[in-house]
Amino acid sequence: MKIFGFAGYSGAGKTTLIEKLVPLFTARGLTVSLIKQTHHDFDVDQPGKDSWRHRQAGCQEVLVASNRRWALMHELRGAPEPALEDHLARLAPCDLTLVEGYKQEAIPKLEVHRAANGKPYLFPNDAHIVALAGDAPGDSGLPCYALDATEEIAHFILRHTGLNS
Repeated sequence: MKIFGFAGYSGAGKTTLIEKLVPLFTARGLTVSLIKQTHHDFDVDQPGKDSWRHRQAGCQEVLVASNRRWALMHELRGAPEPALEDHLARLAPCDLTLVEGYKQEAIPKLEVHRAANGKPYLFPNDAHIVALAGDAPGDSGLPCYALDATEEIAHFILRHTGLNS
């Protein structure tokens, strides 16, 4: 499994870019998975549903299964957040795992940046950022892409990960 990350501040366009890249990878016959880190409280369950009620009752894990998909929800209940490698070990085998977030991880990353957000670039302080997308500075020394250059970005990622078959 090859791993490639996307880093940047909220509102830069990471999710939208990934959403456009995934079909380009799958059209090439690759299996793709994604791990998304969020710093917000989130829930994949709906209040009142059986699985939600079981979690509220105290279950540490609830697996919901149907003939179309399954989902495993795990409550940390005060335990520390697992590391990226712990989550990677949970995934089924695939060709490419995309990682959104985990800015501090030592994985190759594309920084997605919009000057309008008023946030600084991450690349000067992160040697694992291998390319930029968005408002790229001319003197970065890194490959730079427009956010809508999805074919070129996909090609870069495939080349960088060695999946450019």
